[in-house]
Parts: sequence; C-alpha cells; structure tokens
Amino acid sequence: MSVLRTLIVVVSMIIPNLAGASPNILLIIADDMGLDATPCYAVGKNPARMTNLQHLCAEGMVFENAYAAPTCSPTRAMIMTGKYGFETGVGGAITPENGRGLSSDETSLFDLMSEIGYESAVIGKWHLAGNNIDLNHPASLGVSDFFGPFSGAARDYHQWEAVENGKEILVSGYATTVLTDRAIRWIDGQSSPWFLWLAYNAPHAPFHLPPADLHSYGDLPADRRSIRRNPITYYNAALEALDTELGRLLGSIPGDVMDNTIVIFVGDNGTPNQIAGELYGPRGAKGGIYEGGTHVPLIVSGVGVQSGRSQALVGVVDLFATISSLAGARKMHTHSIDQSPVFAGLEGARAYVYIEHFSEEAPRGSGSLGWAVRDDRYKLVKVDGEAEMLFDIWSDPFEQKDLLSSTDGIEIKSRQSKLKSIAEGLRQ
Repeated sequence: MSVLRTLIVVVSMIIPNLAGASPNILLIIADDMGLDATPCYAVGKNPARMTNLQHLCAEGMVFENAYAAPTCSPTRAMIMTGKYGFETGVGGAITPENGRGLSSDETSLFDLMSEIGYESAVIGKWHLAGNNIDLNHPASLGVSDFFGPFSGAARDYHQWEAVENGKEILVSGYATTVLTDRAIRWIDGQSSPWFLWLAYNAPHAPFHLPPADLHSYGDLPADRRSIRRNPITYYNAALEALDTELGRLLGSIPGDVMDNTIVIFVGDNGTPNQIAGELYGPRGAKGGIYEGGTHVPLIVSGVGVQSGRSQALVGVVDLFATISSLAGARKMHTHSIDQSPVFAGLEGARAYVYIEHFSEEAPRGSGSLGWAVRDDRYKLVKVDGEAEMLFDIWSDPFEQKDLLSSTDGIEIKSRQSKLKSIAEGLRQ
C-alpha cells in the first residue's frame, strides 16, 4: 500500500465524514455511574449486570482515564459548551440554593450541529436551567427538540414530571423505558445525519425496583425500608434495566444506519457513596473531587472506532470538540480537545485533566469543593480549607497515601509545583 493510500485510510478512520456520509452520533449519559458500577472496568466488587454495554466495550474503545465533574450539572455544561465551570459559572449541581444555570448566550454544541445540517435532539435529563425556571431553556441553547426531566432527580420513576418543548407534562410509565421509546421514535423519524443526546436519569436516586422484565435480580421487595437496607441491589437493578433498554434501542436501529453511527456512553459523575461503600475509603465518591467522584466510564463504539482500551487522558469537556469534529462542524476556541484521533488508535493530545467543584451556596451533601489536576501519573488535589495533597494514581488509584504528608523530596515538590502552575494558569 502506498504512503498516500495509507494516509487516506488513517484519516478516514479518524474523521469518518471524510470517508463518505457524515456519521450519526448517539451520546448516552448515565446519571451517577462511576467505574465501580461498570462491568467493563476491574474496579468495583459488585458491578451491575450489563451485557449490552459489555458488548459495546468489546467492540469499541474503553477509555481508562476519563474524568467528569463531581456532580451532574457542570458535567452537562462542559459537554454542551466545551468550557470549564469557571468560564460558565456552572460549578456544582443546580439547586434552589445554587441556582445559576447555563447562560443562553453560550455557543452550544447544538448550535454547531445545526449550522451543518444535523438533525438533533435532547431526550432525557436536562438540569442546566437556573432556579428561575425557564422551560424554553433548551431551545435558547439551540435544542430544537427536547423531552425529559428538567431538574436533578425524578421523585418517582413511574410517575414523573417532564418538559416537552417548553411545556410541563405529567408522565406515567417507567422513566428508562419512556425515554428509550422516545429515542427509538425520534431516530426512526430522521434522515442522516443526526445527533441524539440521550440522558437517562437512571441509576440516580430514588433507588427503586424496576419492572421485572428489565432486570435479573429476582422478586425483590419494593418497600422503602428494604431498599434502604440494601440499596446496591436496587441500584444495580436500575442499571441492568438501563442496559436492557440500551439493547432494545440499539437493536431498533436499521443495520445500514448503525453502520454509519458512533455510540458514546459516559457517566456524568461518580457512584453515590451509599453504593460505592468503603471502596474509596475516606475520600468518598459522588460529590468529591477525588477519583471516586470524578473518574467515570467512557466507551465509544461504531464507525471508524478501533476496539481496545485507551490510556489517553480525557475530560468530559472534550466531548464538545470531539462530537463537533466527527460531524465536521467549525472549530471553537475552548478548552475542549478533539479526541477522535484516539478512536483510530492514535495518541491522545491531552497532557492533563482539570477538575473543579464550586458553589456560591454549597448545598447540603455537596461533597468536597475545590479543584484537582492530574497528569499522566500524578494528581494534585486542593479541597477548600485544606492543605494540598498529591497522589500517585498508578500505584495508589484510590488516593489513600498523600505524598506531601510523607516526604519532602525534591521530585515530589517539583510535581506539586508543576501541577499547581497548570491549574493556576488555566484559571487566569
């Protein structure tokens, strides 16, 4: 094969739309799903049964070092804008106490997709509007077709409130199934190319018993007391229900359409502490800037994506540039890095990942506020009101040994200084 031919093949794998039709892109977000809950990662002792996700992992690329924000709103804002929270003001979960939403003045991922003729929609959880609720907030950010829960959590998975294109409605039906039904109908009505942001609210609380045909955990009692005593079983049942519906969704897409589709599956933050248990020790899980709250599953499968596992550093902020690049949209000058070359087996371009968690009024149970920055091996963590900590993620993935408390070595101090300079330079 000639050098020119080889180059064409490689480029075609990196950016599928150069090889032919622009790819369809399906972004699936699981709510409160960390590495420990995911069967594709050897982290948790009791991951959920998710055979369809495991199939995606086997066929596609599993990212070992993907990071999100500690809570859902800033993760979604980063994907939507390619910007960090210190740029958008969305640094924590949006609550009545912390009500700053994502400004409609931002150029969104949907604005870019619309410019190049993609049909697009958001189906599922929004949680980007401020506490001065504007039900047309998705439309103000370029989302022409929106249906789903508007705030942080549904009160009941079987009877829940949703917003549909600016109007609030009451929905009867199991949320994971209803959202999947909507996604199937929407995709069926599209001509390529299309982009669907499908944001399940599962497995976020309230922990509950899903319909029996969606999970294999047996005839569990559905009363609240039983669920409180054994939340992980119900959490895993909700994840298996999500996986069952994921299989139904992917199976509904015609073969010729699926052949030109890229599927991206990501968790929006770590697993809740009552589910993760003692796995991460005192550092905790969801809500913290440590590994348990921010190290999330990221799986990509489909056209142009090699199978395997990647060690590339990835932040969810990168999904903005990656998705827009796959579609052929114009480039934006943001902190988002296009990771699509990694899909073809090339090296990642990110030298560090930056994590932050802030709130004007920290809501109760918000976890640790502060910032962290990680390079290939080391991670510097600065919790508000506490001394900096440095961890060797290679040898200490659960961050149990603070290197700054045990040594005054020049190399360690140098690592600390370098990472701190990165964080300070980024926020200037």
